[in-house]
Amino acid sequence: MFNPPPLVLQGPSVTKMSMTGVLLVKDDHTFELDEAALSRILLAEEVRDREVVAISVAGAFRKGKSFLMDFMLRYMYNHASETWLGDADAPLTGFSWRGGSERETTGIQIWSEVFLVDKPDGRKVAVLLMDTQGTFDSQSTLRDSATVFALSTMISSMQVYNISQNVQEDDLQHLQLFTEYGRLAMEETFLKPFQSMIFLVRDWSFPYEFPYGQEGGMKFLEKRLKVKNQHEELQNVRKHIHSCFTNISCFLMPHPGLKVATNPLFDGRITEIDGDFLNNLKVLVPWLLSPRNIDVKEINGSKITCRGLVEYFKAYIKIYQGEELPHPKSMLQATAEANNLAAVAAAKDLYNKKMEEVCGGDRPFLAPSELQARHSTIREEALQVFRGVKKMGGEEFSRRYLQQLEGEIDEVFVQYIKHNDSKNIFHAARTPATLFVVIFVMYVAAGITGFVGVDIIASLCNMILGLALITLCTWAYIRYSGEYRELGAVIDQVAVSIYRAVFRHQNMEINQNINRN
Repeated sequence: MFNPPPLVLQGPSVTKMSMTGVLLVKDDHTFELDEAALSRILLAEEVRDREVVAISVAGAFRKGKSFLMDFMLRYMYNHASETWLGDADAPLTGFSWRGGSERETTGIQIWSEVFLVDKPDGRKVAVLLMDTQGTFDSQSTLRDSATVFALSTMISSMQVYNISQNVQEDDLQHLQLFTEYGRLAMEETFLKPFQSMIFLVRDWSFPYEFPYGQEGGMKFLEKRLKVKNQHEELQNVRKHIHSCFTNISCFLMPHPGLKVATNPLFDGRITEIDGDFLNNLKVLVPWLLSPRNIDVKEINGSKITCRGLVEYFKAYIKIYQGEELPHPKSMLQATAEANNLAAVAAAKDLYNKKMEEVCGGDRPFLAPSELQARHSTIREEALQVFRGVKKMGGEEFSRRYLQQLEGEIDEVFVQYIKHNDSKNIFHAARTPATLFVVIFVMYVAAGITGFVGVDIIASLCNMILGLALITLCTWAYIRYSGEYRELGAVIDQVAVSIYRAVFRHQNMEINQNINRN
């Protein structure tokens, strides 16, 4: 069975040890790992090379997670006695807990003593108990909740998902989001990324349908997670959960009683807890922590020691400290994004259709000034389509999608300008025409300067003429063969520069349109 600790502790005596915060959540919603505290616990000589069992409790805030963890501590310290619950009048101590509506636990906390347990096969393993910050409190962002839940699931070998009253669809959707956020941070593996998930349904009010305990819980969970003739969205949630965990189980717990729920002075004394709750607690805790049931932490099929777990803690927190992972989105935010993007797509579709009618496909060349005017009209029509769609997220949220639409339309217009210019016969022949003009001008200039005896100028004109002729032949070869296209682009740019320098005033309007877009 369990290796005896230095003292056989009862009830409040567990305070001789303490909880230690290893994952700290800062005011700016960033995370910090207390490596010194983690190393002090997991790298102690007697445990560092032992295979580790990491048991975590996670779920919504103010649902009794720390309260449950302290009963687990009593079991670990008082294993030698059948009455492990201890003195009925002793306050419940260990992990910090209290009644009320405000959160108590932040980040991830672990108990400062690692328990050594003998497995039935004779192996001695180290058991680590972890308490986590509750999800969806008023001071945490969705990313905070997702990160803490994901990290605890990645680190633990047994994750207890603490749920109130029933397993509702939003509980499953949140689990899907959090486990996906954890899966993204892990390396690809052919194995299921996580180990055991235990749905612990607190304050279960329907024992006439499914009785309290593990057997009733399994029947209930099987019904909840069954993939049948549901909507595809509901099927995907269930398939995802099945694909993430090696083992999935459930336990139904009764309400602990009105004295626990309503008495502000309640300090965990067993005498004030409802009998049904205590009877099921005596089943639940040994079921979770008995040597035959605890799972050693494995990653990619390899068993992890306490020393190895420290390194995984460090590696995983680095990922969540950076920007490698996307920020998880609330359902409203995701829906609002999709809503606005759909409006952007509809507006762009209208713009593209009308511009195709103006200058697309086999439409003839359109004067640049006319193209600019038609673009401005159609652009405004497209923006009106976007503004006319009822959108979620508010005006401020939609404004950045409007700016995105305007930018995308202007980018598309540049392509329409190029497409329209390609239909201009002179534009297509601009390079050879410009080079022919250069050759002709240099020929005439060389003849005149040679006739009047200015041989240096004549020689320079002849050199430019020869260079222009070679350039024209090179350009013709590139256009014919399709080779050396980069060189061809340079020749085109030089020809355009010469053309614009000579015909600056005549082409001012075209240049303004191109520069404007």
